[in-house]
Amino acid sequence: MIQISQLELLRGGKALLKDANATLFPNHKVGLVGANGCGKSSLFALLKGELHLDSGNCSVPKDWTISSVKQETPALSISALEYVLQGHKAYYELRIQLQQAELSHDGEAQAKVHLQLEAINGYSIESKAGELLHGLGFNNEQISLPVSSFSGGWRMRLNLAQALIFESDLLLLDEPTNHLDLDAVYWLERFLNAYTGTLVLISHDREFLDAVVDEIWHIENQKINIYKGHYSQFERQKAERLSQQQASFEKQQDQIAHLEKFIARFKAKASKAKQAQSRVKALERMEKLAPAHVDSPFDFEFAEPLALPNPLMTLDQAKAGYGEVTILDSIKFNLVPGSRIALLGRNGAGKSTLIKLLAGELAPQSGEVFQHKGLNIGYFAQHQLESLDLSASAVLHIQRLDPQAPEQRIRDFLGGFAFFGDKALEPVAPFSGGEKARLVLAMLVYQKPNLLLLDEPTNHLDLEMRHALVMALQGFEGAMVTVSHDRHMLKNTADEYYLVDQGQVTPFGYDLDAYYQWLLAANKADNVVEDKADKTHSAVNRKDQKRREAEFRQAVQPLKKKITQLETKLDKVTAQLQEVENALADNSLYDAQNKAILTELLAKQAKLVPEQNDLEELLLELLEELEQHENEFNAQLD
Repeated sequence: MIQISQLELLRGGKALLKDANATLFPNHKVGLVGANGCGKSSLFALLKGELHLDSGNCSVPKDWTISSVKQETPALSISALEYVLQGHKAYYELRIQLQQAELSHDGEAQAKVHLQLEAINGYSIESKAGELLHGLGFNNEQISLPVSSFSGGWRMRLNLAQALIFESDLLLLDEPTNHLDLDAVYWLERFLNAYTGTLVLISHDREFLDAVVDEIWHIENQKINIYKGHYSQFERQKAERLSQQQASFEKQQDQIAHLEKFIARFKAKASKAKQAQSRVKALERMEKLAPAHVDSPFDFEFAEPLALPNPLMTLDQAKAGYGEVTILDSIKFNLVPGSRIALLGRNGAGKSTLIKLLAGELAPQSGEVFQHKGLNIGYFAQHQLESLDLSASAVLHIQRLDPQAPEQRIRDFLGGFAFFGDKALEPVAPFSGGEKARLVLAMLVYQKPNLLLLDEPTNHLDLEMRHALVMALQGFEGAMVTVSHDRHMLKNTADEYYLVDQGQVTPFGYDLDAYYQWLLAANKADNVVEDKADKTHSAVNRKDQKRREAEFRQAVQPLKKKITQLETKLDKVTAQLQEVENALADNSLYDAQNKAILTELLAKQAKLVPEQNDLEELLLELLEELEQHENEFNAQLD
């Protein structure tokens, strides 16, 4: 395990951590959260041995292998697949040794390397690399392309695949979803749920944290505060604590009133029961969580648009693409004030193409795109961060939009985006990605658009800014079309979803979770088609394969039964432990009159925790045994 005790960590003379204590147990999955600059990345560097502590202790087991994502990717000429394989150093070194032995015709050396490859499951590593790349959105053609041919975002995906290729004891991931689309986020979620090592994850994606981690480390006031459970549970506990502080009460009430007003307005306008029910449920959850963000430095809202023509934009039988290549065909789209649409679809299906068509960055190949003369588009895309004037300040960027505006009014406005004091007057050049994204959003909000086109607006934004953006979008009066991998944002700002698939744009309903099921079914169908194209079996072979599969299923049935029984028992113990820990989160429990109840709960917790750990360890052993049987059987079939 990793033991942190009385840790002090200084950067630039500033204490990031002081007298901090924490224990990270093997196989635990931790979400590391806290305000920007609180020390999350520095703690990562310390765990990797790249940074030295100033006092205290931080012990990481010497025999642990640590994996993390590189921040830079050189423009290499090797293929994407080859680059990912280099991440598994043991395998890659053995492969080089084998090539050298083959060139020198050294049979003894070749045999020795083959044995070593077998010991590390080396013959399945190339297949695993392919699976990683496919999961992260690379197709068969891209896998063979040189690393130098990919953009920065795709190179970060390659770095992520390289970090996941070998079975590490400790995996450190810093914002792994930033450059992923929703499909790849779903895939990574499943991968990390199956990961058997210890995970520390920095992420600003609530849904992702909820799905992956079972513990939150919150860095605040130079301390590491540990919360059991996922991010939403932490947020609720934080909200309860803050709600007890009188100074925060008034701002809480303002936020809750804002949400209640929006819910009431939405109920009055909603014409479809399912849509209203799904929407209100999501907003009610937001209302409960709002107090957790009363200390957020961000506070802004969209002003009422100068005009709200109806419709704002209409597409009729429009085609969109590049040159002579058509990506989307027969698009019918009608955007009116109040439209809140999120685009779903697999990587490369054409979501960004549709956004560019709506923004006017792409002319239709045919068909009609009607824009009302009162249309005022607010368009956010990642390339706009690169178009900022690096020598100009945040104030100057706004002044160029409104030369007559007083400087103080501009500075007050920028304060809502946390550009305070001299920060608003500094050149943009040294700004972080998050600061540049906030400035682009500030410029967008300032122009009072009546149609918002948002293409991955939450990339680089931290949790507090994402929360503020969602709050602001809920009060937006115009129409909105969004592409995002942030499910929390989609669930709380979109009223309906459109699916972009196979060149078509079609309504998909009001339930984002249904997209995950559609995605699984679509990927399964693609795999079936690939299997049919790649392999043809005779009737005899198929019959023999079915017989062998039936024999295998019968052979592993007792093992599967044990696993099912253990999972049921573990679920029961976990539920009991969760109930105890929820009870222990009640502050009143620690009053003197409740000492007997507290003692009883602590005794239950002391009994349940080791029981849960034992069950998890035994279940892991059985699952590994089953996986080994399955791998051996699949190898025989191949």
